[in-house]
Amino acid sequence: MIEALRNAFRLPDLRNKLLLTGLILVIYQFAAHVPVVGVDRSALQSLIEGQSGGLIGVLNLLSGGALQNFSVIANGVYPYITASIILQVLIPVIPRLEQMSKEPGGREKIENYTYYLAIPMSILQVVSQIQIFNTIGGRAIIPGFGADFLLTLTVIVTMTAGTMFAIWLGNLITEQGIGNGLSIIIFAGIVARAPENVVNLLGSSTQPVFNLVAFILITVLSVFVIIIIQEGVRRIPVQYGKRVRGRKQYGGASTHIPLKVNPVGMIPLIFAQSIITFPALIVNLFPEGPVRESITTTFGSQQGLFYWLTFFVLVVGFTFIYSDIMVGNQNLAENLQRNGGFIPGIRPGKRTQDYISKVTRRVTLVGALFLGLIAVVPGIMDFINRILFPNEVVSGTAGNPALVLTGSGLIIVVGVVLDTMRQLEAQLVMRNYDRFIR
Repeated sequence: MIEALRNAFRLPDLRNKLLLTGLILVIYQFAAHVPVVGVDRSALQSLIEGQSGGLIGVLNLLSGGALQNFSVIANGVYPYITASIILQVLIPVIPRLEQMSKEPGGREKIENYTYYLAIPMSILQVVSQIQIFNTIGGRAIIPGFGADFLLTLTVIVTMTAGTMFAIWLGNLITEQGIGNGLSIIIFAGIVARAPENVVNLLGSSTQPVFNLVAFILITVLSVFVIIIIQEGVRRIPVQYGKRVRGRKQYGGASTHIPLKVNPVGMIPLIFAQSIITFPALIVNLFPEGPVRESITTTFGSQQGLFYWLTFFVLVVGFTFIYSDIMVGNQNLAENLQRNGGFIPGIRPGKRTQDYISKVTRRVTLVGALFLGLIAVVPGIMDFINRILFPNEVVSGTAGNPALVLTGSGLIIVVGVVLDTMRQLEAQLVMRNYDRFIR
């Protein structure tokens, strides 16, 4: 592997791509430390420390760590991801979009629509994010936001421009650098924050040795399982019919459809984190009482058996829903029939689509349970800490080894590393170097 890296830097074009990727990541980290005007740093710090495992932790993850400073790119690339998901869901629902996706150049048009939709999504996220933070933290993150028109307009315009700047940097990495730029930006933010989280974990606890060992075990086991699940594929055999034209015979080849065990990545985790915070926000509209206090404690503080069970069910459910949408958008049965392919023993057309959907749901069950388990690892670790050390009360990253990188972060890190290694391997193999992955 080290020799392969040396070979990569010996190639001028590949070396330039790696250096350009590194330069863009440095620029992004500089921008992540430029705060928005009017931010109350003390209120923001107390909010981040108390809610590092919930929705705020996920948003900070997707922003590459920019949210903890509430910088001009605090939204990160999350509005673009949201816009992309919305359009993917709408393609099979709106006939015009479905027809456009099948036309030549249609995907490029949908990609442009995604950029346009990312702008209002960014504005909506700025407003809702600040309001949610004010509700959860109990203090105004930006005092005067909403009341002072000039301040409100400045914050919205600045953060929206920062989001588009982050998206542009990600696309620049994709086009001129190595791998998927948006994923690499998020990956860099996770890695950059990891040392600080480890220091907090070891320095703020009375059990540093136990926390260090637990962190290493959780990380190693999670990475091992993530690699197995992410690389796991169910292959459906496909046969193409033979066609004779003149003296030549075409077709007759055998191939397969690869169905990934986890085709949706960490998207269900993001959906579940977003939905599970709603009860704590909505309940504030009702009068005070034991029900309101119970819901606020459970869903606002992300604690308790009911909260983690609900979170697990949401992640599993969203995994099935989103995987069905993705498989439906691919139109596998229609594409097979158009190209003269068929699954042995299955009639072309609707029967083939039903068969693919059935197999997909069976395979997705493993991926859904895996994502659900990854999601509740912090809850399991918190339960273990309460049993072993009942007198120690430390919240957030400082008290939970599973929150140093989080399950979502590990999925992103492993996925980006594997994808980047494949990119480098492809470049090296083209030039007759040894394989990067052995």
